Amino acid sequence: MLKSRRIISLILTMMLTMIIGSACGAKTEEVKRVKDLEYTVVEEADIPEELLTIINEKKASPFKLTFDSSGKEYLYIVVGYGAQNTGGYSIQVEDLFLSTNAIYFDTNLIGPGKEEAVITVTTYPYIVVKTE
Repeated sequence: MLKSRRIISLILTMMLTMIIGSACGAKTEEVKRVKDLEYTVVEEADIPEELLTIINEKKASPFKLTFDSSGKEYLYIVVGYGAQNTGGYSIQVEDLFLSTNAIYFDTNLIGPGKEEAVITVTTYPYIVVKTE
């Protein structure tokens, strides 16, 4: 059962990567929106332990991943922006929807304002959302 969940997560990750990665190519194709997905931004205290371990292993570099919660009805989608030199970053969800062949998830990293006081320490901004 756990192996099949990981395979599903891997397939969704590959599809998510193809959708997000295709936006960077020279040829632009419009992604057909089938259905908007409802989601919740997950606070760190509510992230499943196994997922948090994976995030901590990957957070130094930019990453994208999906995680299927064992025995639950949620899919977690994570985007990390890698190491940043200061604090004060936030991440905005621009869009999350189901297309004809994948889940499309678009986020935006927002840096600290010019006048904002920030701590000078390496931070690892990432966002976790869950959807049914």
